[in-house]
Amino acid sequence: MNADAIRALGEEIQEESRYLRDMTAEIERVIVGQRGMVEGLLTGLLADGHILLEGVPGLAKTTAVKALAGAVQTRFQRIQFTPDLLPADIVGTVIFNQSDGTFRVKKGPLFANIVLADEINRAPAKAQSALLEAMQERQATIGEETFPLPRPFLALATQNPIESEGAYPLPEAQLDRFMFKLRVPYPSRDEEMRILERETGEERAEVRPIASMERLLQSQATVRRVYMDERIQSYIVDLIRATREPAAVGLERLAPLIEYGASPRAAIYLALASKARAYMDGRAYVIPEDAQAAAPDTLRHRLILSYEAEAEEAEPDQILEQILRAVDVP
Repeated sequence: MNADAIRALGEEIQEESRYLRDMTAEIERVIVGQRGMVEGLLTGLLADGHILLEGVPGLAKTTAVKALAGAVQTRFQRIQFTPDLLPADIVGTVIFNQSDGTFRVKKGPLFANIVLADEINRAPAKAQSALLEAMQERQATIGEETFPLPRPFLALATQNPIESEGAYPLPEAQLDRFMFKLRVPYPSRDEEMRILERETGEERAEVRPIASMERLLQSQATVRRVYMDERIQSYIVDLIRATREPAAVGLERLAPLIEYGASPRAAIYLALASKARAYMDGRAYVIPEDAQAAAPDTLRHRLILSYEAEAEEAEPDQILEQILRAVDVP
C-alpha cells in the first residue's frame, strides 16, 4: 500500500470511526472508570475476537458486557453457567413432534450476535466445550446438522479468579480461543464514590443503541484493511517467539519459568488487535505502540508457567513486561 492509499484510508477511517466515541460515552453512562476494560471490549468487538473477563464479584463485568451489547443493535443472549448445565442448553437440541412424527431442530441461545457466558468456570468441561466449535469456526452442530452462526458473532465470558470450590478452570485449548483475557481491577476511591452515588440515586442510566449491525460489520472489514508494515509484523512474531524461547532475547532466567509459550494463533490475534487499536485511534497504519498496548491482554492467558514459576510467585504479566522490554522495537 502506497502513501496516497494509506492517506485516503486514514481519512475514511476517521470519518467511519466517529461513532466509537459515542459508543464509549454511552457505555460510560453505566460503567464508572474501568477504561482499560471498555477499550478492551471495543477492541475485541472491532477485531471480531472473543473476550474473557476475569475479576472478583461485583466489579460490573456482566454489566459491562450488557452495556456493550446495548450500544449495538444486535441480538444479545446471556447464559448463566452452572454445574448442571448441558451442551444442549447452549447449542440447542432436536425435538420429536408427536403430532406429525417428525423431528425438528430447536436452536439454543448460542445463536445470537453477542453471547455472554456468565461465570463460565462454574460449568464442567462438557458444557464449556459446547462453545469450542462456535468460537473457532463460527458454526454449531445440532444432531446431524451444522448451522452457521449469525454475523457478527462474539462470545464474552466472565470468571471469578478467587473461587475454586465448585469451579472448573478452563482448559488451555479453550483459553487459546479467546483473543483477550481482560483483568478487571478494583475501582479507585473517587470512582467508587461515583458508583455509590449513581447506583443509589432515583434514576439508573440505560444504554441507547448507537451502532447498527451493518456499521459494525463495515468497521470489522475496514480494520482488516489497516496497513501493517513488514517490520511491525516481524516485531509481533518476535514477541510471540520470545514467549517460547526467552533466551533468544537475552532472558535466559525466564526459560525455567515458562512451560509453554504462545501459539501462532496469538500472533494472528495480536496483529488484529493492533489494527483495531489503530482504527480506534483514527489511523490507517499500525505502530509498535499498538502491539505493545494489546500484548498483555492477548498473551497473559497463553503463557503456561512451570511449577518453578508458581514457587517464585511469578505472574504472566510480570514475565510479559520483561519480554516487551527485551524485544527490539522497530
